[in-house]
Amino acid sequence: MGGDLRAQPVDVLDAADAAAELAALAAEIAAHDRAYYQDDRPAISDGDYDGLRRRNEAIEARFPHLKRADSPSERVGAAPAAGFAKRRHRHAMLSLANAFGEDEVGEFLARIRRFLNLDAAEPVAILAEPKIDGLSLNLLYLDGRLVQAATRGDGTEGEDVTANVRTIADVPARLAADGPAAPPAVVEVRGEVYMERAAFAELNRRRGAAGEAVFANPRNAAAGSLRQLDVAVTEGRPLRFFGYSWGEVSAPFAATQGDARAVLAGWGFRLNEPARLCADQPALMAYYGEILGRRADLPFEIDGVVYKVDRLDWQARLGTVARAPRFALAHKFPAEQAETRLLAIDIQVGRTGALTPVAHLEPVTVGGVVVSRATLHNADEIARKDVRVGDHVRVQRAGDVIPQVLAALGDRRPAGGLEPFVFPEHCPCPLATPVLRPDGEAVHRCTGELACPYQQVEKLIHFVSRDAVDIDGLGAKQVQSFFETGMIQTPGDFFDLAARDGTDWPPIAEREGWGAKSADNLFKAIEARRSIPLERFIYALGIRQIGQATAKLLARTYATLADWQSAMTQAAAERRAAPEEQRKADAVGPAFAHLCGIDGVGFAVADDLVAFFGESHNLEVLAALEARVSVEPAEAPAADSALAGKTIVFTGALESMSRAEAKARAEALGAKVAGSVSARTDFVVVGTDAGSKATKARDLGLTVLSEEEWREMAG
Repeated sequence: MGGDLRAQPVDVLDAADAAAELAALAAEIAAHDRAYYQDDRPAISDGDYDGLRRRNEAIEARFPHLKRADSPSERVGAAPAAGFAKRRHRHAMLSLANAFGEDEVGEFLARIRRFLNLDAAEPVAILAEPKIDGLSLNLLYLDGRLVQAATRGDGTEGEDVTANVRTIADVPARLAADGPAAPPAVVEVRGEVYMERAAFAELNRRRGAAGEAVFANPRNAAAGSLRQLDVAVTEGRPLRFFGYSWGEVSAPFAATQGDARAVLAGWGFRLNEPARLCADQPALMAYYGEILGRRADLPFEIDGVVYKVDRLDWQARLGTVARAPRFALAHKFPAEQAETRLLAIDIQVGRTGALTPVAHLEPVTVGGVVVSRATLHNADEIARKDVRVGDHVRVQRAGDVIPQVLAALGDRRPAGGLEPFVFPEHCPCPLATPVLRPDGEAVHRCTGELACPYQQVEKLIHFVSRDAVDIDGLGAKQVQSFFETGMIQTPGDFFDLAARDGTDWPPIAEREGWGAKSADNLFKAIEARRSIPLERFIYALGIRQIGQATAKLLARTYATLADWQSAMTQAAAERRAAPEEQRKADAVGPAFAHLCGIDGVGFAVADDLVAFFGESHNLEVLAALEARVSVEPAEAPAADSALAGKTIVFTGALESMSRAEAKARAEALGAKVAGSVSARTDFVVVGTDAGSKATKARDLGLTVLSEEEWREMAG
């Protein structure tokens, strides 16, 4: 097991290798998400990143039972940036699933038919439109008047940029009422802020003439221009806006996606054209080829096309997964490539101890952007590609990020050869602790745990990051500095900074880069985070495999910090007490069984959770935090549903809807969907050929529902 996993086709992987690679991919993609969304310093190209996600999805498709709770397919977006007020979207702003070939588009169409249980003869019209490479924006209109504008952020809340957006001529301050449909009392209009190519070139020309730094590309220019704290700066930038979607609406205004576009145009929005209604896959492929051919002639940047189911009632039934709607797909364009030289390979250490090799490249322009760094993923990737320092390499870029190293150009290697890269056996941290490659994993890890300063710092940076506790004014640089001077060693220390400032160390206001105002703002930001939602608190702890989606799932399941901690402590005790031969079983006690039974958690994630609670120093960190912060209970589900707060299990085949649609409907009504039956289960929905779960439900005296009874309860 282990070895060069990614060199193997997915269809030859066994379950053990698949599980190991899914673990490595989850950690790697999460790290890239943080680099791109939180730090604004992406480490790989869009093409490379999409490749990782595609590999992950392919393995999950072949081994659906191995899908992890922290799967990258369950995450979306980035947290809002410091400097702007945060605004919660009334309906979540999601990302889009990606396709890169005709087969994936065909599978998208097939999934729609399977989910909706459509007959093969039923036509499925798809609205296709260009995919703008800009910044997503949500506009809230009340009684036709613009009252708020916010960036997508992490999909739940974004940055309030209302004042800046009012300077964009394409954004109507009041919706026109004389179009195909009158504006509803409440409507969130969504679209993309962008900058046209000619305007971008002129802006860069003026900035260059003035001795100012130029923007890398139109998307960067648009994002940077919209996020100006000085509204006058935004007003002087040539920003445009396309409206093409919506969030919350108080009343329906269209029956199809095409009709909705016409209504948006009638309200005063510009549309991303040319769009086309396509009847089948050949029509979609023809549209894709046409737009790809016209890409260079369009006045704005695009990086693909978007397909959406035209019927809005079908869109509502299809709903969403954690990070994307089921009714839409982004068909991306091919990546751009160039050649350069590999100057050096450095090793970076993440908060879980993972060692990531980073390639330093001779700067090269790829698609109009100068790039100089790329990740090499792990030792297997370096060996598979036979990449050596000094090699000429081919790199690929598909967006505003650092490229992927595709391959070494062996025919350009010096005659005497170059030395292969030797992966270090010791961590590059000052302690030089040994490096271990866990059995079945593709990554090497430092064994220093919290003794390794790199891991300590990364965990602290993660704790205050935007998706976690989110303390404005504390970035990686500040946390590193505070750690090195002994001001912060554990997460609880952040909340003691103000009390100890000027007593245990010289005042922060007197440190280089700080002042009285910035120090005061920091202390206020810390105070504002003394109350933390449970899901953010769980995620902030940095437990291995616990991403945002899993943290939300745990918070929703256990509701309060006290109940979650009690359940995890009990589950950890059960695991310790279990005989050695039972420790690989999914259930060794009621608390651990309940944890494993949560749909989307499973054994591997449960094992890492209880391992965290089995370490005394982790419990000390938790106790210190509980003494300093208030952890808010998870939001209670809506009380107007018979399923709100209930646990439901589906078993057997459903005839009137797919299992996926049934699960999505249950969760929309506030239910928790479990994968196994236990005494804690409230309802068991039994389809045909139900099997042992139905038998167990009846033996336990649980409420068993037929499919018809379930449909009535679910409305």
